[in-house]
Amino acid sequence: MSTYTALTRATYKAGVRDVATVFFTFAFPLVFLVVFGTIFRDQQVGDTGHGYVDFIASGVLAWGMASAALFGVAFTVMQWRNDDLLRLIRLSPASFSSVIGARYTIALAMGLAQVVLFIGVAVSPFFGMRLGPEPWLVVPAVVAGVTAFMAFGVIIGSVANTPEAVAAISNCVVVPMAFLSGSFLPLDMMPDWLQAFSKALPLRYLNDATAYSLVGAGTLGSYLLALVVLLGFGAAALAVAAKVFRWTRES
Repeated sequence: MSTYTALTRATYKAGVRDVATVFFTFAFPLVFLVVFGTIFRDQQVGDTGHGYVDFIASGVLAWGMASAALFGVAFTVMQWRNDDLLRLIRLSPASFSSVIGARYTIALAMGLAQVVLFIGVAVSPFFGMRLGPEPWLVVPAVVAGVTAFMAFGVIIGSVANTPEAVAAISNCVVVPMAFLSGSFLPLDMMPDWLQAFSKALPLRYLNDATAYSLVGAGTLGSYLLALVVLLGFGAAALAVAAKVFRWTRES
């Protein structure tokens, strides 16, 4: 058995034992769907043929995937280091790429499962979300989004030494980004300078990719651009993560 396979299995088993974390990972985005979906139920967006729920649901889903990927790996890296698990892993043939690759596999599986559950609820008669012609395009969006935000999570987990620090830093990253990137509020409601600023935020591009794939909002060009930008964010963040990653509290 390879070190990557062993670490993936261990990460999966540790994750499923933490029932509360798994439950809220899936339930938290659904809470926002219920809130926003109830408020904007049956309201239409001009003559697009889509209701507000179509765009709100895709934005909330993007935020949920980003949050799960970032928080999950940040807490894992911090906790494994504090429990000396990373020090023990370092004594084996495992490399940095094996450790992160194993956690990435679990994060990607969680992201895809989130999409299936979330869409299943959103298209129910109560919410009435209408899917676009190519909803399968959400899969590349999940891959690119999880890649970017998991990489940011590795950075946070490497510099934070306590669960409180991880939660504080992660919330400071994800929560403002959700509002500034259009996950909870349409971007066209914001001033021009905020709309321009949102282009520097990775969640903006995950929102664009998710909205295009699920409801057909935007263009194919904007969707492909979003994927490229997300992968670029991921590559840059992973490069930083490799520099700041610590196997122990000291090094």
